[in-house]
Amino acid sequence: MANSSNPLTTVKFAVPFDRITAEHVEPAVDELIAAGQAAIDAIAADSAPRTYDSTLGALERATEALEWAMTVVGHLESVATTPALRTAYNAVQPRVSAFWSKIPMHARLWQALRDFAGTDEAGALTGAHKRHLDKTLDEFRRHGAELDDAGKEKLAAIDVELSTLTTTFSQHTLDATNAFELVITDEARLAGLPESARAAAHESAVQKGVEGWRFTLQAPSVIPVLTYMDDASTREAVWRAYNDRAHGGDLDNEAIIARVLELRGAKAKLLGYADWADFVLADRMAGSAARAREFVDELRDKTRSAVDRENRELIEFRRNAGDDGEMKAWDVAYWSEKQRKALYAFDAEELRPYFPADAVLRGVFDTVHRLYGIRVEKDDDAPTWDPEVTAYRMVDADGSHLASFYVDLYPRENKRGGAWMNGLITGVRPSPHLGLFCANVNRPVGDGPALLTHREVETIFHEFGHLVHHCVGDSPVRSRGSMSVAWDFVELPSQIMENWCWEREALDLFARHWKTGETIPDELLDKMQRARTYRAGNAQMRQLGFAAVDLALHCDYDPARDGDVVAYARGVLQAHAPTPLPERYAMICSFGHLFSSPVGYAAGYYSYKWAEVLDADAFTRFRDEGVFNSEVGQAFRREVLAPGDTRDPMELYRAFMGREPALEALLVRLGLAN
Repeated sequence: MANSSNPLTTVKFAVPFDRITAEHVEPAVDELIAAGQAAIDAIAADSAPRTYDSTLGALERATEALEWAMTVVGHLESVATTPALRTAYNAVQPRVSAFWSKIPMHARLWQALRDFAGTDEAGALTGAHKRHLDKTLDEFRRHGAELDDAGKEKLAAIDVELSTLTTTFSQHTLDATNAFELVITDEARLAGLPESARAAAHESAVQKGVEGWRFTLQAPSVIPVLTYMDDASTREAVWRAYNDRAHGGDLDNEAIIARVLELRGAKAKLLGYADWADFVLADRMAGSAARAREFVDELRDKTRSAVDRENRELIEFRRNAGDDGEMKAWDVAYWSEKQRKALYAFDAEELRPYFPADAVLRGVFDTVHRLYGIRVEKDDDAPTWDPEVTAYRMVDADGSHLASFYVDLYPRENKRGGAWMNGLITGVRPSPHLGLFCANVNRPVGDGPALLTHREVETIFHEFGHLVHHCVGDSPVRSRGSMSVAWDFVELPSQIMENWCWEREALDLFARHWKTGETIPDELLDKMQRARTYRAGNAQMRQLGFAAVDLALHCDYDPARDGDVVAYARGVLQAHAPTPLPERYAMICSFGHLFSSPVGYAAGYYSYKWAEVLDADAFTRFRDEGVFNSEVGQAFRREVLAPGDTRDPMELYRAFMGREPALEALLVRLGLAN
């Protein structure tokens, strides 16, 4: 029986974030592992005729409470970490990993599933339930169900070590990010920096009790320095620090990366795959490492000439401006911004007053209301993990409670960087879903509102797209609901939302000057839209570089032949970079997408570009039939968002578009089409 005094032992829709402490973690997880194991053993030992409910249904129920507890604890460790919470989380990770790893290798459970698969009931299954059976059997095979005892033991040990290492990687990255600060007391060194960035740096200094202006490695601090600051030595110091995080010293991630790659390769081979990429891509849209590489190579070929032209033009622009020095990595964003201003008379800072954070949130809520009939309302009663966090309810057109969610927008030292969405509970109708999204956007300064950059606005729309995907999921099977789709399909619902950040009809819903209430002037919007494809080739090449290094590390890298993993990765990335990369360039040491979880985006970073092809193509239907056409919106909700993993993703795409995706739409959007 669950311990009623421990808030982590029973699934609660109203998560008691205000009551959960580090001391609850270990006893709760131990209790839930024991309960889960007992339930699984009971399924295996059941002598009654096998049914769907007594096998697949019971298996889903057996692990639900542990999934919820670990999701909640993992989330808190990401957004409100303390030394005690980190210690507790690190202590339970190996136990939980071992538990999950052993499920597919439970011989009697595997036999029970196969016995059910041979029944008349199983043969009569259709739709989501048939897919759940087929995929569960496949997942068990892919995770060791048919290994011998020695193989199962080896696989379990690999999974535990991967869980421990990737958690440490993430924590090292956070600690290395927080360890850096640059305090400037000479105001002359701030030349070029926008007033918004100066004010934020000054406020950061005040909060830390130091004089002057304080800069960190949080994105809202780094980006303005690299983009605007005239002092090249400061740009260099920040760029080097950012790209050398967790490389060397007590927080070194290099050895972790090497070991993670070794373990992933060993796991893939143990399960009968050539390498990690072929293992993880077997059940994704790409299907294989070869197909993913073919996709990356094709895009690179279509991008290279534009990249070369853009880089020549930037060097020439700099030379004409009176600086003929060698272009360094920390110069590119700075000179690019100057060139963009010269070409389009466009300064991205001009847009910031039109994007108060609260208005942007209302704008994204209004957008999904018009598209999908969903209404968002504030929930002041839900407990949160920080006073800055806000809770909301999502209500469908018929008045039913679709979901609740939390929004956490601003950086804190106890919160990891980046932006992400988490599903806390996946409901099965009529039960609602529960989720959240986090970002690290510019904070309010002084008495004014938080004013966002357009890129930060895109980030909020992107993460809310993930959240909507989760919240409108309508699968009758919990583990096939919402975002359990193939990893290279999961970014479609998020990336397509970014398109509304460029449309006048959508921007006018929320983009209003925080002082005057005026919408973005036509001239400024025209500049923004014309500048959209500025250096689009380089932006795409950067993403392809990340995809290429990911696949190279998981398909090709051999430490005996290729040596130091950081140097190897730097060589791959150099082929996609506009300038020479310094010897200490070690961005993979903080590349959380690849190394902060046992799987994550490892061998799957190409998914961003894959899904971008899908989103650019799918948005053409909105563009042609109306960006707020509710019939198109309902079709996208019905065919793409709601089904989850109940149907093949290409089938979902064809149901919405009437055909398979075309690459051309992305190239046209980026101005790269021939």
